[in-house]
Amino acid sequence: MSNTRRNIDQYWKKNIQIVSILLFFWFLASFGFGIIFADNLDEISFFGFKLGFWFAQQGSILIFVAIIFIYIRSMKKLDQEFKEDIDE
Repeated sequence: MSNTRRNIDQYWKKNIQIVSILLFFWFLASFGFGIIFADNLDEISFFGFKLGFWFAQQGSILIFVAIIFIYIRSMKKLDQEFKEDIDE
């Protein structure tokens, strides 16, 4: 296997790793905090709302937007790291 092909495989492995980690946090914020742990989080007040309700209605959306920006920054960094191999 050529060195270029090996680097491309490493690029995609890191890409999938980034996506998997970010999807885990998205799942945790939307399904975990909004549904599974909602009853426990409802004991905490956040801006006058129960925290579980807030995550279900607003928090998961804001976290999703933050994940998008984290993904963009991570992919720019990864693209710079493997720039020569991607251009070929």
